[in-house]
Amino acid sequence: MSEHNEMTDEQTPLGELAIQTLAMPADTNPSGDIFGGWVLSQMDIAGGIVTRKTTRGRTVTVAVDAMSFYLPVAVGDTICCYVKQVKSGNTSITVSIEAWASRQYGGESLKVTEGLFTYVAVDQSGLPEMINKR
Repeated sequence: MSEHNEMTDEQTPLGELAIQTLAMPADTNPSGDIFGGWVLSQMDIAGGIVTRKTTRGRTVTVAVDAMSFYLPVAVGDTICCYVKQVKSGNTSITVSIEAWASRQYGGESLKVTEGLFTYVAVDQSGLPEMINKR
């Protein structure tokens, strides 16, 4: 079995469900699939929600690493983003984010994308702030 199939054959998302949203026609590329950048932005929003809750303050995205796109997302799919913390430093938190698509009519849910995102806690001026100081 290939790595692609191993990744998409997973049946259970890892992490906390942070957001779910509907993929709409305005989010498509010329081929009719949902733009990868739209999916990535939903994942970034989900990561921001979870890291803000974890740090009890403002966080900003500083890195997106290891993005992997496995399957296309179609108009009408419900995208669910799951976030799991994998590392925490003095000012930063790294989270793994999985995007799963619930297909419009089949009810099937498949992992379509995953990535590693790093956020930094910042103060009101936008400067890094110690997480445990909050």
